[in-house]
Amino acid sequence: MNKTLLALGLALVFAAPAAFAGDTASHAARPQLGSFGIDLGNRDLSVKPGDDFDRYANGRWFDNYQLRDYDTRFGSFNALSDQAEEQVHAIVEDLQARKDLKPGSDEQKVRDLYASYMDTAARDAAGITPLKPTLARIAGIDSIAALTAAFGRAGIDGTSTPVGGGVTLDRKNPDRYLVSIGVGGLGLPDKDYYLNAEPRFAQIRAAYLEYVATLLGFAGVADAKPRAEAIVALETELAKHQWDRAQLRDRDRTYNLRTFAQLREEFPGYDWAAHFASQGLQTPAEVNVSTPSAVGPIIAVVAKTPLGVWRDYLTYHAVRNHAPMLSTEIDQAAFAFTGTVLQGQKTQREQWKRGVATVGGSGGLGDAVGRMYVARHFKPEAKAAMDDLVENLRAALRQNIETLDWMGDATKTEAYKKLGTFLPKIGYTQKWRDYGSVKIVPGDLIANVQSLRRYFVDDQNRRLGTKPDRDEWFMTPHTVNAYYNASFNEIVFPAGILQPPFFDVNADPAVNYGAIGGVIGHEMGHGFDDQGSKSDSAGIQRNWWTDEDRARFDTRTRALGAQYATYCPLEGQCVNGQLTMGENIGDLGGLSMAYTAYKLSLKGKEAPVIDGLTGDQRFFLAWAQVWKSKAREETILNRLKTDSHSPPQYRVNGPLRNLNEWYRAFDVKPGDKLYLPPEQRVRIW
Repeated sequence: MNKTLLALGLALVFAAPAAFAGDTASHAARPQLGSFGIDLGNRDLSVKPGDDFDRYANGRWFDNYQLRDYDTRFGSFNALSDQAEEQVHAIVEDLQARKDLKPGSDEQKVRDLYASYMDTAARDAAGITPLKPTLARIAGIDSIAALTAAFGRAGIDGTSTPVGGGVTLDRKNPDRYLVSIGVGGLGLPDKDYYLNAEPRFAQIRAAYLEYVATLLGFAGVADAKPRAEAIVALETELAKHQWDRAQLRDRDRTYNLRTFAQLREEFPGYDWAAHFASQGLQTPAEVNVSTPSAVGPIIAVVAKTPLGVWRDYLTYHAVRNHAPMLSTEIDQAAFAFTGTVLQGQKTQREQWKRGVATVGGSGGLGDAVGRMYVARHFKPEAKAAMDDLVENLRAALRQNIETLDWMGDATKTEAYKKLGTFLPKIGYTQKWRDYGSVKIVPGDLIANVQSLRRYFVDDQNRRLGTKPDRDEWFMTPHTVNAYYNASFNEIVFPAGILQPPFFDVNADPAVNYGAIGGVIGHEMGHGFDDQGSKSDSAGIQRNWWTDEDRARFDTRTRALGAQYATYCPLEGQCVNGQLTMGENIGDLGGLSMAYTAYKLSLKGKEAPVIDGLTGDQRFFLAWAQVWKSKAREETILNRLKTDSHSPPQYRVNGPLRNLNEWYRAFDVKPGDKLYLPPEQRVRIW
């Protein structure tokens, strides 16, 4: 899921290990959903499981649920996120009433940052004024040297840059950090929005032009329309040279080590040292150039574009990136494009929701909020139960690998080693961030946000030359999501996701294996997907496969990509099988190993029939329940172009039609719409 996220309290005592070992005895308490952990009322029994399993499992919910005006999409992940949001809201509201908070404490900073966001009257009175120092610096750009410095400061000023660098883990030596250089600078979600000739994209571009002109107007720019046209033309030129997102997934193509001297020799038209200096980063000895064929042409665009256009470009991006934190007028004008045109929203989310996201997000005081959240809502028993379930999934994946007929013994030995060294992280970090250098003051939202930006830029810069800390987390505890980190060979499950419908102490084991088991398996599967499989047990990017095994693996992944490329949720707009490849492999492999783990938990016994459903049927229904989701057409289009995950309906149907166990469970036959002949079914892990 991103490395791509109910009405139950988080203070939930999780099951003892026996609940995952085939214990099908009834619990004293009822599960949150239905009689055994699934809301059977969501099913549309007029649909055959083999025609559309997503519709069969969730169809009545689709028909009855109406997206809220501010929803871009809604499903199980969003429902849990709403709950976490409410709980964080209660935390920050409690702090608002406190007068005894120690100055400089995390609690004081959370309180005052949230209050500064919620003070609409002050923001409306200030208008564009808080941004004027930034706009004045931009207006003073009078040379290429000054422009380069502005690009280096983009992360601090909250603007944008067509070329830049940041500190990342070295994929071929994960015990050190490395500066990675890339390109960007677009205001639309993806290069296709600029270059696609279809009418729907032309309409978006026309609206974007008006949007750019409007934001320039707020900054006091005269002749905003022609100057907006120049900005859009500039971004279009940048888009032409950028790599497709599917290409950017390729870990081999995006690792291109250069010494700093080689960087300057290969791309002499840009002052890299000055850029890094303005960023506050020491000149690196080596860099990784992630997209070398794009860097040269974009540097040429930088050189040939008049400084006046660049000043307007930076002015626009400064207003755009700060709009949600400025006056209501500016905020609403920005939302009319970013929310309504691009996502289909009718209204903005309530202000307190946006305030909670600002304070508790990864770019805010996320760890400070997370520490308070864990103290209030997470129980130690949850981690113990998840640890056991992870080990069950680990054993299942090992068994699956043992039975693979396409992988030889030499590669299997390396695969077992990698599987054995998977590091699970459950719940929350043991090393909270230190926000001591962040200054949060009452009543000055922009100053507070800039202080946070400075903190995060400095935090990244300081890492160069130090050894990475493998205990570090890259998600907050209240995040409803999970991730796999190839460089640390770790799978990470924040507290926020460990709740129904993903996991419920009182649910039938088949449900827990089909839901959270499938999610755990998905993250483990990323270690063996088309890109994660390029790193070994120590997290080092290297080829640990025999050529023959890799070729057989690639044959299977190509077949899977071809399947997904036929899924078209909008007319003329289909899933990009290459962009979504890793996530699709994660879903297919994760569900496969979760099923194996479920069967192992039964210890040879038959699962009982509950409400007329076998254990296997309940397992697959649980998977479908996790991924039920509705979305607006604009959001679907956006995610097709930008998201490495397939749309939710294909996360349900796509893996299932490749699993023989699903065919048996629901008696799927030739003639059913999802039916694939056995020779066309893809089984990788």
